[in-house]
Amino acid sequence: MIEYLLLFKSIHIIAAVGWFGGMFLLVRIFVYHVEAFDKPQPDQDILINQYKIIESRVYRIICTPGMVLTWIFGCLMIAAYIDAQGMAWFKANTWLHAKLLFVFLLSGYQGSCKTMMKKLAKGERVMTSFNTRLFNEVPTIFLLIIVLLAVYRNTLNSVYALIGIIAFTITLIVLAKWYKSKRTS
Repeated sequence: MIEYLLLFKSIHIIAAVGWFGGMFLLVRIFVYHVEAFDKPQPDQDILINQYKIIESRVYRIICTPGMVLTWIFGCLMIAAYIDAQGMAWFKANTWLHAKLLFVFLLSGYQGSCKTMMKKLAKGERVMTSFNTRLFNEVPTIFLLIIVLLAVYRNTLNSVYALIGIIAFTITLIVLAKWYKSKRTS
């Protein structure tokens, strides 16, 4: 099975890129969907109907296949390593446990997007435009954490990584508030 490792890894990375791309796009559409509630008629109905269609397609055609393939080929990589090096390899690689946790949390984030999609489709305002924009940054934080864990593995100092991620998150929030003030002035 180890002979297929590079194939598994390639498909895993391609699927993850697609999954993240879909997540970024989907929540950005949520921003526009939320803002469409403030448009006059008939623009409001036209926009909302279009956003419902686009959200459904992005979720079904990009996000879900990306997530499923990421999980499948990630698990196949883990199985190949365990097959070649034994279960001790899995137990020793704590970075992988952390990465799996964040991928699991990202899957939950996608589930929350599905819930948000259903509420928006019913005409419910789920968040303000600003809060939806902040919600749109969550995958960026997941991407940062997951990539750092995958690249640095066991050599990454956890304390510095945590400080960096917190600083990055605070920076995103400050930039979002600054952008909001510029848009409204």
